[in-house]
Amino acid sequence: MTPHHPLTSQHIDIWLMFYQTITGPELQAALLELLNDTERQQQIRFYRPDDRLRYLATRALVRTTLSRYAPVAPADWTFIPNDYGRPAISNAHAEARSLNFNVSHTRGLIALAVTRDRVLGVDVENLATRQVSAGIAEHSFAPAEVAELATVPEQRRQARFFEYWTFKEAYIKARGMGLSIPLDRFSFRFPDERSVALAVDPELGDEAARWRFWQIQPTPDHLLALCAERLDGAVPSLTVRSVMPTVSETPFAWTLLKRSP
Repeated sequence: MTPHHPLTSQHIDIWLMFYQTITGPELQAALLELLNDTERQQQIRFYRPDDRLRYLATRALVRTTLSRYAPVAPADWTFIPNDYGRPAISNAHAEARSLNFNVSHTRGLIALAVTRDRVLGVDVENLATRQVSAGIAEHSFAPAEVAELATVPEQRRQARFFEYWTFKEAYIKARGMGLSIPLDRFSFRFPDERSVALAVDPELGDEAARWRFWQIQPTPDHLLALCAERLDGAVPSLTVRSVMPTVSETPFAWTLLKRSP
């Protein structure tokens, strides 16, 4: 596959795949050919058809998308997990090793974020199919977040919960440490409805100023948050595309909900 276009650390591409639009056995077979043996074995272990399809689509999306940025065939990408299970590219090619990516999936949508030479994390959630109780926030959120959430009108509380949740997930994914980072030891606040700010407990060994955040709404039912490392004073630009691996890609119109200063 010919690389799609140059990508620098000053740019972040977000690829959206609405995997439930995959139709016909031919396309599924073509995507399956891109996976390695371990991935194929993992795919058939899923009991639910939607989970099998989502896994297949996720792995195919990662492989075909990375091949847009480096001269590596989709089937030839190799990955190695860190101590917390996050995969990193292990191919030797310099254009491959400088890539950083993160992927998230929920019912109906897979999101893949790609850049170079800066770490990042992405989270996407389906607002229509996930219902949460107040107890989840009380157990997982920082006290300030729990207190703010309690002031939100009940009809808006679920939406507000996911505003917090997607930011928190994107942050811990960018850190590459998963749930080893206690969710109640860092917090987000919304100075206004268009902005977000992070506070981090000093014991976590991190600085809030290290990170930038964005939140977008790809569809009325989906919410996406992105966390990316600050490298300098320049704000990286974002491009969002909708893609069906091996078939098509199109620019995607998106709405920015919140961002950090």
